[in-house]
Amino acid sequence: MARMAEQQQSQSPLWRTEWVLAVSIPVTILFLTANEYLLGDLSNQLWYDCLFVVVFLVILLSAFSVVRHANALASLLGEPYGTLILTLAVIGIEVIMIAGVILTGANNPTLARDTMFSVLMIVLNLLVGTSILLGGLRHNEQSYNLQGANAYMGVLLPLSLLGLVLPRLTGSAPGGQVSMVLGVYLMGASILLYLVFLGIQTIRHRDFFKPPQSSEGSASVSKGHSQQMRSVFAHAVLLVITMIPIVLLSSSMATLIDHGLEVLHAPVAMGGFLVAVLVLTPEGLSAFEAARADRLQRSINICLGSALSTIGLTIPCVLAITMFTGTSVVLGLEPVDIFLLVLTLAVSMITFGSGRTNVLQGVVHLLLFATYVALIFD
Repeated sequence: MARMAEQQQSQSPLWRTEWVLAVSIPVTILFLTANEYLLGDLSNQLWYDCLFVVVFLVILLSAFSVVRHANALASLLGEPYGTLILTLAVIGIEVIMIAGVILTGANNPTLARDTMFSVLMIVLNLLVGTSILLGGLRHNEQSYNLQGANAYMGVLLPLSLLGLVLPRLTGSAPGGQVSMVLGVYLMGASILLYLVFLGIQTIRHRDFFKPPQSSEGSASVSKGHSQQMRSVFAHAVLLVITMIPIVLLSSSMATLIDHGLEVLHAPVAMGGFLVAVLVLTPEGLSAFEAARADRLQRSINICLGSALSTIGLTIPCVLAITMFTGTSVVLGLEPVDIFLLVLTLAVSMITFGSGRTNVLQGVVHLLLFATYVALIFD
């Protein structure tokens, strides 16, 4: 019966489920063909506001579509492959946005660092805290696979400190910049450790990333997906197609963000924060939905997987871009941010150290996120 229902769902017209493409493709073509005319003069505030809203919404809607197809693949392929596809898709969007700002925006050597730091603060504090709080309010306590959480944190902790703290402490390059030797080392170490983790997650210890009870794990894959289901190939192709407008509009978004920060005299870190919010909003909603449905394991896989992918993949990509283009990049955090990062990682180790969660842990993480937001404007 379930298979028949799935086949009936798959008969839904493509235009009904993929209406976002009808919006994103024309807007993308418009900006590609008339980019100089549209963005040449942004002195008119109303004109700038309209352009920013249009580009922001198109990228956001496209990101939602990417996450929707990734969630469909998660249902069809099961865990941990489904969550892995979701996190890689989101990190792909993040890398595209950062690359667009680096290559076409104003000279902002700290943007990649600020974006990665924002992603870690949003994921480890806002998304994790809200997920635990929502799940705790509805289900009192929730359980998860302790071995999987420990595997995530065991890799996330060293990669975060090596990538975002070590460049501030080393004397080979001033002011948190990365020397050639350190850059090559960080690229190799990040990729190697992340690949080893992927081998653990997808081959050797797949059970670490499934719910403690196997029956709950199988139910969690199929439960909660009322979207139109198609074949694996169809969702994979549509995922790539819906990501194309994000790729092509990233440079326009970079120009708009740079202009907005300059006009408003906003903190430089706001640029990274905006990129992180744009990238993580769809994924965050998926994590919240999973926690409320008592599927905390999927929520944790989404959150910690995003944090780990951000460090393991974004740092090598950013370093590669800067090496080939000759642009400068600053990865080392400021002392206050280092303190907040270390505190967040320490609290996360405690949160994911027992196998069960409650509302208190969620409130603590949300307090740390509020601290991060306050420090942006301090």
